[in-house]
Amino acid sequence: MAFALRFQTTFIQGRENFVSLNGYRRWDTIISRKRRYVSPVMSISSSPVPSLEKPSQVLENMGLQIMVNGCTGKMGKAVIEAAVAAGLHVVPISFGSLNESGMIVQLGGKEIQVYGPYERENILASTFHEYPNLVVVDYTVPAAVNDNAELYCKVGVPFVMGTTGGDRERLYKTVEDSKVYAVISPQMGKQVVAFLAAMEIMAEQFPGAFSGYSLQVVESHQASKLDTSGTAKAVISCFQKLGVSFGLDQIQMIRDPKEQIEMLGVPEEHISGHAFHTYRLTSPDQTVSFEYQHNVCGRSIYAEGTVDATIFIARKVRSKAEKRIYDMIDVLREGNMR
Repeated sequence: MAFALRFQTTFIQGRENFVSLNGYRRWDTIISRKRRYVSPVMSISSSPVPSLEKPSQVLENMGLQIMVNGCTGKMGKAVIEAAVAAGLHVVPISFGSLNESGMIVQLGGKEIQVYGPYERENILASTFHEYPNLVVVDYTVPAAVNDNAELYCKVGVPFVMGTTGGDRERLYKTVEDSKVYAVISPQMGKQVVAFLAAMEIMAEQFPGAFSGYSLQVVESHQASKLDTSGTAKAVISCFQKLGVSFGLDQIQMIRDPKEQIEMLGVPEEHISGHAFHTYRLTSPDQTVSFEYQHNVCGRSIYAEGTVDATIFIARKVRSKAEKRIYDMIDVLREGNMR
């Protein structure tokens, strides 16, 4: 995964050293007469890594039971692998589509039985009774978001909703009315969420700062992602508060593998699992531009964040926290991620 921020304006020629806020990292910046680019880049591997859990954390997590719905999908599989590495107990049951009903899949060293749309309430209720510390993780499809959430709330099981799409207003109302604990977030990557939080702070503290600027948004995901990126929507909302006029129908969604490789430079091995986003702001007179970019290859960043969210919501259930609905910013603020 990589983040890149690039700012263009006019300055005299020279060279400057920048020290990061923690005092350890220095950025060298070349300044030309015509343009000045400040390009701090943070690169983070999204490849699976061995578990770095402390023994005490693993012991605590072993009492936490997780049910991953949509386990036949790539995100579901990645979450199960991350959960096992973190010491969580994956229950051998999952909900899937009608076509997947009756399947048995081998994941995380377990045989997981996949159930279709029928009898889900009885199955979930009996599973929750057998595994009282259960947290459900949902990585199904946008069309199933609301029905699934209503089922979880009816049974009373806490859940993490990682699936994007659906009627989000209805989703939140369902959870609010039921008093069930839940983490709902369109973005589970912790570092991307931190970037979003920074954007929201900027929008709150400097409303209208980019009034008059035009915005171009390009987002690229694997072809199986049918809906518009929830992350892109959140970033655009911040830019709108900063004074930029932009409609969601103006987002350029790229799902064609050839375009992704040739136009955006997506590595061919990550065509089936990536998230490349670019937001480009341009001043009315075309003399100043700002570019915000975050590129993710693979799914491990989301899987690790989902496991953190699962552990987080389980702790909220145990402590009987008054607040019931959380997002990934709440998980970040807790400050006890692995």
